[in-house]
Amino acid sequence: MAITLTNKAILELARIMSEQHLGEVRLRVGIKGGGCSGFSYTLGFDDVPPSEVDQVFDYDGIIVVCDPKSFLYLNGVEIDFEESLMGRGFKFSNPNASNSCGCGESFSV
Repeated sequence: MAITLTNKAILELARIMSEQHLGEVRLRVGIKGGGCSGFSYTLGFDDVPPSEVDQVFDYDGIIVVCDPKSFLYLNGVEIDFEESLMGRGFKFSNPNASNSCGCGESFSV
């Protein structure tokens, strides 16, 4: 399995990278303790090359990197981008989560 990006997420990430002139960066996806359900998602651009133990995925030139500890909880996750009246942002659909908060930014297993 893998961490996947929807087409909308790929387009939004490419837009952000272009507007901010980010060049050779990777999208680092991970988790950290906290949030209302136990773990919260982390998402950010990283210019450090992945280590040999990182999981690496390429989606139309968007390189996604995940450390091994986070990948235990994120294997199979889909990252989407949504725009609605309530706002816009990236949404995680995690098949490993047994519970998630109402805002969708944290989860438990």
